[in-house]
Amino acid sequence: MGTAERREAPEVARAQVTGHRDPGLIDRDDPVAAAPAATPGTRSGAGAGPGRGREAREQLSYRPLWVEESARRRRLPDPVRTAAVRAVLLIAVTLLQAMVAFLCTMAGSWLAFPMVISSVVSTIVATWGALDVWVTRQVWNQRHGVVSAPSSTARALRRERRRARRQARVTERAQGRIRRRGAAGQLSHS
Repeated sequence: MGTAERREAPEVARAQVTGHRDPGLIDRDDPVAAAPAATPGTRSGAGAGPGRGREAREQLSYRPLWVEESARRRRLPDPVRTAAVRAVLLIAVTLLQAMVAFLCTMAGSWLAFPMVISSVVSTIVATWGALDVWVTRQVWNQRHGVVSAPSSTARALRRERRRARRQARVTERAQGRIRRRGAAGQLSHS
């Protein structure tokens, strides 16, 4: 939709334009925007009335270019995302090599044989990359307690960490008590 069409549009249709327009900018060719703002109780110029000038711009409903929506799925954990990006790059390179090998074969180029060999090797590496994403995801889920199964090792790890923290607190308190008792019975620092 061009600017000429927007200028000629009626007020109701103008409110539905989705483009972002800075209210501080005035279009000199636009009679509505270029009209001076009328102060209450006065009429500025012919045809100036309610809905003209600055008031008209303020009354137009502002519709943003996009609306923030909450994500339906959580963001992938960093190690899993890294493995996924690596796998996508490996697969893209493999497809590129396969295409070049095919075109070299059709053209009868000497490069066809090395490209076919590298495509086979690259296919194996890309398969490893895809499996790496799956394995990394499974390992992350187990370590960080996403899997809610009784066999999940995350629960046991959390229990061990809690036990170690409790033990550290108990020993720290005991050391503090010993220090306080020892300091109370001392007469000098010699």
